[in-house]
Amino acid sequence: MAALARTTVVIGIGNEFRRDDGVGWAAVALLGVRAGRRALPAGTALVRSDGDPGRLIELWENTALAVVVDACFPSPARPGRTHRWSGGAEDGPLRPAGPARHSTHGLGLAEALRLGDSLGRGPGRLVVYAVEGADGSLGTGLTPAVARAVPLLVRRVEEDVVRYGGAAAPGRRSRAGGYAPRGAGAGGP
Repeated sequence: MAALARTTVVIGIGNEFRRDDGVGWAAVALLGVRAGRRALPAGTALVRSDGDPGRLIELWENTALAVVVDACFPSPARPGRTHRWSGGAEDGPLRPAGPARHSTHGLGLAEALRLGDSLGRGPGRLVVYAVEGADGSLGTGLTPAVARAVPLLVRRVEEDVVRYGGAAAPGRRSRAGGYAPRGAGAGGP
């Protein structure tokens, strides 16, 4: 696949018709509104995704930075609490969670990341934000606690995009979450 013009992609994963599962899409929408007032770095794309691993890989391939925002539903949950994972040694590995416990998607982000890395199609750097949700049932609108978390989440994403966007040439992530050129011996987590 040819190199893309973008250096950074922010991917909101979710489904706006499953209440708090729409937090990724809500974050991307607010980022778009805020970018109209304070532009994001050149080459930054804001996209929504249903979380399909093949589509995620297409979205983040050949990017220096991919920031992913998704809902999670642990038990017990603290709705609105946000977790950040950047692939650094201090974060530990991104472990797959069973779809019934933590995700409304059939395959999770961890599986997409492993598949992308095994194919040499991972982003240069990956930052993941997971927002604890209260309600993943059918319906529209975020619950109040999750809705209150979105503005702070968006500011944190903006900081990551400014800090890391374009900082590394596209390629495969190293075990520590940094950059390793495509074809290098280091694999993903």
